[in-house]
Amino acid sequence: MGLCVVVLALLAIFAWVPNDTATGIIQKIRGRQSIGDAMAPTLAALLIGLSGLLITLESRRKSAQEGPHVSLFNLGFLAILTGIFLASVLLMRWSGPLLVGLFGPEGAVYRDLRDTMPWKLSGFVIGGTFLVGGLISLMQRRVSWTAVCVGLLTAGLLIAVFDLPFSDILLPPNGDL
Repeated sequence: MGLCVVVLALLAIFAWVPNDTATGIIQKIRGRQSIGDAMAPTLAALLIGLSGLLITLESRRKSAQEGPHVSLFNLGFLAILTGIFLASVLLMRWSGPLLVGLFGPEGAVYRDLRDTMPWKLSGFVIGGTFLVGGLISLMQRRVSWTAVCVGLLTAGLLIAVFDLPFSDILLPPNGDL
C-alpha cells in the first residue's frame, strides 16, 4: 500500500500537476517572485509520498507472520472517515451560498460575493473546521470543544498563510463557483 501511495504521489508531481497548472512552483512577474499555481499541489503530493514511504518502511519492520487482514472495525472506520471527508466537502461547497441566501443582501447571489468578506471565508472555515475537528474526534473517539477549536485555528492559519498575503487568491471552493 505504501508503495502504491509513493507511485501515485510521483504521478501527481510529474504528470498531473504540470499538465493541470498554468504556472510552475514559483513564478516571476515583473521581477518579483511569487507562489505559482503548482506550489500547493506539489507540496501536498510530496507529503503524501513521504507518508507512503514511511508506511513502506514501517511495514518492512513488522514481522512477516503478521499478515494483513481487514476486519469489520476497519471497514467501519473507513466508512466514517469517508463520511467526514464527504460532509466537509459538502459543507465547504454549500455553506457559503446558504449563508448568503439567509443573511446576505437582498437579491444577492453568492457568485457575486465570493471575494468579499465574510462570504469568501465562510465555506472554507466551516468545511475546514468540520474536517479537522471531525478527524480529531474520530481519533479520540469523542467530540470535544478542543477538537472544534483546533479545527477553527487550523482553518485560520491556512487563511493567514494563503489568503492574507495574496490578494488575487480565491480559497476553495470559491474559484470554482
